[in-house]
Amino acid sequence: MDTQSLLDLNAYIGEQLGDKLDGSEIGYGELNLAVTPDNLVSALRFLRDDVQTQFVSFIDICGVDYPERRKRFDVVYHLLSPRQNLRVRVKVATDSQTPIPSVVSVFPGADWFEREAYDMYGILFTGHPDLRRLLTDYGFEGYPLRKDFPLTGFTEVRYDDEQKRVVYEPVELRQEFRDFDFLSPWEGTDYVLPGDEKAEEKAK
Repeated sequence: MDTQSLLDLNAYIGEQLGDKLDGSEIGYGELNLAVTPDNLVSALRFLRDDVQTQFVSFIDICGVDYPERRKRFDVVYHLLSPRQNLRVRVKVATDSQTPIPSVVSVFPGADWFEREAYDMYGILFTGHPDLRRLLTDYGFEGYPLRKDFPLTGFTEVRYDDEQKRVVYEPVELRQEFRDFDFLSPWEGTDYVLPGDEKAEEKAK
């Protein structure tokens, strides 16, 4: 990646957006921009429309959870400029109660990504046309990708053949205790693995 191109792009965006930017840095071959929720939509529209940027390709949105922070979530937008052959990452910080504006009006492809961030993290988006859960089941409680969500979840869903319907039950861990063998695979084991009985017989 041409570092000079990123430096030039960073300087240009800084001049054009000015106070709308909270900060910027270059890392791992990409330009990272931080903005406030109030300036998010206008910043993304500028990045899409300006002739010197042309970040017309919307890649995705993801959430990041930092529970120790007051604003525990980062909402991260990844954009690509095919014309400039550059990528940019835009970050917005928020908490679980403060919504951020939807960017569906700028990038229609953001629709399901925002629904996913809401479903997995509980991040709220104002102005979204249909902010519903996307990946979890109806009636699901909690947000699975938050760091404080239990690894086992709260309930499990299964089809009950006797009742002929889907039932919800408290999570029950059925995995038995396993005694793992941490010997080197080059040394081999001192017991016959399932399926190797025939090989032992042929060797005799």
